[in-house]
Amino acid sequence: MAQEPTQNFKNHAKVVPPYHFVAGPILVLNFVWTLIVLIRIQTFGSAVSFLVSIALIIMFLYGRSFSLKVQDRVIRLEMQLRLQRLLPADLQSNIPALTVNQLVALRFASDAELPGLVRKVIGDKIEDRQAIKQMIQNWQPDHLRA
Repeated sequence: MAQEPTQNFKNHAKVVPPYHFVAGPILVLNFVWTLIVLIRIQTFGSAVSFLVSIALIIMFLYGRSFSLKVQDRVIRLEMQLRLQRLLPADLQSNIPALTVNQLVALRFASDAELPGLVRKVIGDKIEDRQAIKQMIQNWQPDHLRA
């Protein structure tokens, strides 16, 4: 089995070529085509085809959105358990106050640097996922994301 490439801040975003570069463009092409047909040939069939093209794009976008939301919920639970194990007593009470954005970003931090990052994120009230991820020195890959 091929080894996963080294993951870091610059390459951690998940791109699925068949989804992003094949299915998405095909759906956009279908939308444009059915719109052209509807403009040129105004029939019930062309209107239904256009509406179906809109529905397919909505399903494409929401399908991705729903899977990412479920992933975020799982990460939230995973990180809360991890933080209970790793944080010193003075930070334990702050675990429920961490937002989903903060927890999702912190998941890439190593066990050793996590307590310090949590202290900084809470102290400076940093919410931005990208800003938190950029603070991570010892990146721990997550190859199981959606």
